[in-house]
Amino acid sequence: MNQADGVFDELGVDVTPRALFHAEPASVLTKPNKLFNPSDASGATLPDLFSISQQTGISASFVGPFTRSTFGGSTSSKSSMESFTDEIEEPVSLSLPDIQAKQIVPREPTTEDLSKIIDIYLTDTETIWLLDIQPMFIANDCEQAESVKLRNDAYSELCKNRFGNDRYTEKTMQTFNGAPKNKDVQCERIVLEDTGVMASAWDLYDSLNSNEEPELVAEKEKTIGETSTESSITGLSKGTKSVSSFGRGDSYASSLNITERSVLARIPENTEHDPEEILNSEKFQQDLFFMERILVENICQSKLAAYRQLPVFEDPDIHNEASDSSTPSLDRLWSFVCEQTKGHNVSSTSWNKKNSDLLAVGYGEFNFKEQDKGGLACCWSLKNTMWPERIFRCNYGVTALDFSSTIPNLLAVGMYNGTVAIYDVQNKDCAPLLDSSDNPHGHASPVWQLKWIMQDKPSLGEVKGEILVSISADGRIIKWNIRKGLDCIDLMKLKRTDEKISKNYNFEKEKRGEAYISRQAPGMCFDFLPKDSSVYLAGTDEGYIHKCSCSYNEQFLDTYRGHKGPIYKVVWSPFCPDVFLSCSADWCILLWRQDRLKPILCFSASKTAVHDVMWSPVCSLVFAAVNNNRVEIWDLGISTIDPVIVSFANPGVKLTTVLFTKNTNCVLVGDSDGQVNVYQMRNMTTPKESQANALYDLIGATLASQL
Repeated sequence: MNQADGVFDELGVDVTPRALFHAEPASVLTKPNKLFNPSDASGATLPDLFSISQQTGISASFVGPFTRSTFGGSTSSKSSMESFTDEIEEPVSLSLPDIQAKQIVPREPTTEDLSKIIDIYLTDTETIWLLDIQPMFIANDCEQAESVKLRNDAYSELCKNRFGNDRYTEKTMQTFNGAPKNKDVQCERIVLEDTGVMASAWDLYDSLNSNEEPELVAEKEKTIGETSTESSITGLSKGTKSVSSFGRGDSYASSLNITERSVLARIPENTEHDPEEILNSEKFQQDLFFMERILVENICQSKLAAYRQLPVFEDPDIHNEASDSSTPSLDRLWSFVCEQTKGHNVSSTSWNKKNSDLLAVGYGEFNFKEQDKGGLACCWSLKNTMWPERIFRCNYGVTALDFSSTIPNLLAVGMYNGTVAIYDVQNKDCAPLLDSSDNPHGHASPVWQLKWIMQDKPSLGEVKGEILVSISADGRIIKWNIRKGLDCIDLMKLKRTDEKISKNYNFEKEKRGEAYISRQAPGMCFDFLPKDSSVYLAGTDEGYIHKCSCSYNEQFLDTYRGHKGPIYKVVWSPFCPDVFLSCSADWCILLWRQDRLKPILCFSASKTAVHDVMWSPVCSLVFAAVNNNRVEIWDLGISTIDPVIVSFANPGVKLTTVLFTKNTNCVLVGDSDGQVNVYQMRNMTTPKESQANALYDLIGATLASQL
């Protein structure tokens, strides 16, 4: 809808276009003049001229320099203007001094003009891009997806090849340097001279540790500075050498700086060192310590390589006899023995819980009459197989020892007189940290075994942690607390078990006949259940194995009967937590299961007492045992009647202990002569199925055959 005062739509809304820019009334908008020179005095524009020509009737040919070719020769001003704007290429300077221009003032729109209908078309203008960033990702179904993947793969391959490639280098960004500044410094000329002096490591060490007074050092510096070039310098060694013999000439004395002069001044002349002082010095002992290790490793390289299951480089000039590769055997590598341990009985062995190369060996006699020899607790290292790292001397024979797991430098030692001592292997002092000799509640008989146990379920009022447990011939199992000295409490008092006692037994006959001196049974060995640290087994001198609990100290949970003599060792299987072995003086090794009070299998291959038994840490069917004159390796997967390997001891020597290595296929055997022999097991087979299942299958088949 069109009205006189605006434009309205069908609904009567005013949609009259409004100007985007409103000029101020005082401002005058001037347009650039493309045809006339700014120096033109008239200031008339081209449209004004055409207006003048139309009003006055002046023809186009009359206008100054314009010709018919310029305006196209038309008599109409409108056609002349169109022809001019189409054909003109360059601006033409026009000068009309005789014609005065008349400015045209726009007129106001009339009512007729406002009533006209004007069509307005709104169209999209061309998009103006101020910032265009290409996307970093595309869709998988896009046409360029395949080519982009190829470029990404090529770039990834390029980045991988950059590392270690000489074709690629990293460079920093180069920018413009700041304005340089000149700085002039005036100083004296610095003169540099090259000088040299010969000084050995011990010269520097002795000079820095010299205790001479500063006045004596300054006096000696002055004396050396005034010495002429013809004098000789002595004191560097027992002999003297002149300066000229080194080829230094007259400039040697003058070239010595203050540090060099002080070094020479601190060295006393004609000094003779005491050989005993050198041998007893700490630095010399440390050097000998490292040199000894290097020599031992060079000598025993092939044996140590075989122990660690590494390739052994044999000498091609030495022809070794080929052995049967299919027969299991024991090959002796070396022995831990020295002059201090020679002749002492090996009573116990234990590996360090953190360092598998550190072995503790206890030396002590088992007879009361031989206790005058004393005892030793030695720490051996695989880095030196000829001499122990630590030697702890005890007044009585060492019967048991064990390393702590939480504090691996603590070594617990049990002795024949019932004393329990704690040693720190990091300390070179042989004195124990803690000792139970002054404890009135300690053991009164030999300590046959002790062990560090991690308490998972501590008793009421106790802190969760590691405890020390020992068993003795006095019939007591003691728990030691090292937090406040060596405090102890009884876990169990082993009472004697007499099978003759029954309901119809005559107690008056016992009073008239034989009577026990002590109602307590001597304890020989123990081992805690791997799954529950509150349950343990205890072997006695009577031949019984009692199952005990830390919560009860007056009653046994169960009693396993099968042996006919003192039990020397009880050990749980590392693969089956409810299966254990026991060995005794009755020549037998028995295999037990926790839920059965009778043994499942009995192993006896000799007619001598079995002193020690040990499970293999890598195979559930393999264990080792030692008796007086031989070591036996049993593989239950091959035979349950005879051992697969038998190695005899030297004449006159009794075997006492056996211990498997943790990470290799070797076994350690101790004897009565103070030697711990290291053997490598060859051609031993391991079951392909699960270790626990292999042992359980064997036990199940044995029980099925007994029905």
